[in-house]
Amino acid sequence: MELHIAKNTQELSENLAAWISNYIQEVLQDQPIFTWALSGGSTPKALYTLLTKEPYKLIIPWEKIHFFWGDERAVPFEDERNNARMAYETLLDVVGVPSENIHVMRTDIEPEAAAKEYESILKQYFEDSDTTFDLVLLGMGDDGHTLSLFPGLPIVHEKKAWVKAFFLQAQDMYRITLTAPVVNEAACVVFMATGNGKALTLKSVIEGDFDAEKFPSQLIRPQDGELHWFVDEAAAGALEM
Repeated sequence: MELHIAKNTQELSENLAAWISNYIQEVLQDQPIFTWALSGGSTPKALYTLLTKEPYKLIIPWEKIHFFWGDERAVPFEDERNNARMAYETLLDVVGVPSENIHVMRTDIEPEAAAKEYESILKQYFEDSDTTFDLVLLGMGDDGHTLSLFPGLPIVHEKKAWVKAFFLQAQDMYRITLTAPVVNEAACVVFMATGNGKALTLKSVIEGDFDAEKFPSQLIRPQDGELHWFVDEAAAGALEM
């Protein structure tokens, strides 16, 4: 695991934009496409916006990147809570990613059917590969969840399925999510975490005993890939370094 600490959210986003740009170009020297699972939520918005500006808009070969999602709220695309909508508005539409390169988790069909369909799409890309995604971008909640892997829920213990849908009582909605097994086969996973509200959780996730029931982010441990944490000083405040 590699830890990258920035002074604030803006510096973190700038550092990560440069890092991702370099990584994409490096990977594409050896293969024809790059596969990237995006994160929803508010934390990556600044990153996505930076990537739409020069130099990244010009030097990243957007037509060679295939986009996926880590999880989705089962609400219509028009709903502002929809993760895909946020990514389209802040990144995909702005840089002109070809529509055939974008693979959303559908919310216009039953959640279980959407999960099954998404898993079949992923297997078209990765079933015969040694790894899954080239990059998975993740966030971490104050409670230690990542993706839609929430503390204390059965989804935390999923071992076989790559994609699952379930009803989240606390939010009164269905969620569709990648599971830990498919993410842990990725070539590279990057977490973003900001703010002092996450400091104690981050300390537990990185330095504490393994307790995925309480801190599901601990489940994400790539088998053969890289794991990076990009955090600001506030989030890193409780770490022993």
